[in-house]
Amino acid sequence: MAYLFTSESVSEGHPDKVADQISDALIDNFLAFDSESKVACETLVTTGQVILAGEVKSNTYLDVQKIARDTINKIGYTKSEYMFDGNSCGVFSAIHEQSEDINRGVDRASKDEQGAGDQGMMFGYATRETENYMPLALDLSHRILKELAELRRENNDITYLRPDSKSQVTIEYSDDNLPQRIDAIVVSTQHDDFDEDEDMLAKIRKDIVDILIPRVVAKLPEHIQVLFNDDITYHINPTGKFVIGGPHGDTGLTGRKIIVDTYGGKGAHGGGAFSGKDPSKVDRSAAYATRHIAKNMVAAGICDEILVQVSYAIGVVEPTSIFVDTYGTCPFNITDGEIAEKITAIFDMRPAAIESRLKLRQPMYSETAAYGHMGRDAETVSKTFSQPHGETITLDVELFTWEKLDYVDMVKSAFGL
Repeated sequence: MAYLFTSESVSEGHPDKVADQISDALIDNFLAFDSESKVACETLVTTGQVILAGEVKSNTYLDVQKIARDTINKIGYTKSEYMFDGNSCGVFSAIHEQSEDINRGVDRASKDEQGAGDQGMMFGYATRETENYMPLALDLSHRILKELAELRRENNDITYLRPDSKSQVTIEYSDDNLPQRIDAIVVSTQHDDFDEDEDMLAKIRKDIVDILIPRVVAKLPEHIQVLFNDDITYHINPTGKFVIGGPHGDTGLTGRKIIVDTYGGKGAHGGGAFSGKDPSKVDRSAAYATRHIAKNMVAAGICDEILVQVSYAIGVVEPTSIFVDTYGTCPFNITDGEIAEKITAIFDMRPAAIESRLKLRQPMYSETAAYGHMGRDAETVSKTFSQPHGETITLDVELFTWEKLDYVDMVKSAFGL
């Protein structure tokens, strides 16, 4: 029997994502000037106020207030009528030094023997459903909001958009788990005030259906385009007026959108957030490493879908377990347990090895903090950072290294393909 599956996304202007982006901007600035910085930074945003809290061990000094303001302005909160803007909001910092009790479990005389920064389990997932090996409902939800942000910045076809927005996509699947059609799309977008509410709602609905969605569809491969049809149920700003939004409408906190950040409810999640954490925290680094494994396994043809779990104990070098579920999609005469053993032999999952393999000590994290940490394009960009005393540094930074298909040949060789 056919079934429905739904995933959601939130924009860079969503209050929780504002918090994530500020936390990751701090991570990047610490790593730019001291690549061995240990940082766990949380952000709270609300009406006219930003609160930074967390623990840091670093040899650099930053103007955290300026970093927070620059991030907020870049997102688009630049007007006083938003009741939250980068130039006038208060920024309070309660960041202090990292606990030595935690640090002694991580730092070792030999970098290779670095212990895990915490206990817990992390999951990586990949599916052949899309070209980027991501679940389709989440991929489309992200695409809708990225395109909406493009329209907002262009300020041509749609001129009333404000930064806060959410999307949701429901897909109908066949019994053999193949997407058949788009069943429903939800878009809620913050907007400027209008004189007539009914006229406003009608215009927003028309613009989303007639301008935004066609732009999204045009950028999709043909086999995904055909899933869109005239029978899609659209819910556009279903509560009506959405003028009050962003941190003024809803308090935002770092780490509250972990399903949006990963696989949209497909696969599994260990519960640990990513943003605001340096890569010694396996919540982040091991989640990237398991995604890297999962994507390379599917790309190598070992299976059509895979979930990879790894677990750690704080201060312990080797993982406590590695688990694999291929959902019955492996065409070879090999069990998931045997696949897990081969993965253990191919991929070194010690924390320091993960950092090295994926080059995680770069200032690469601001770009991850909106529109998902997974399924993005691996690319190299130039980034410039400044310190309060005037020192400026420009670095070439590799982004989304865990999305590379650089282990496919090694995987094929290990499986005799």
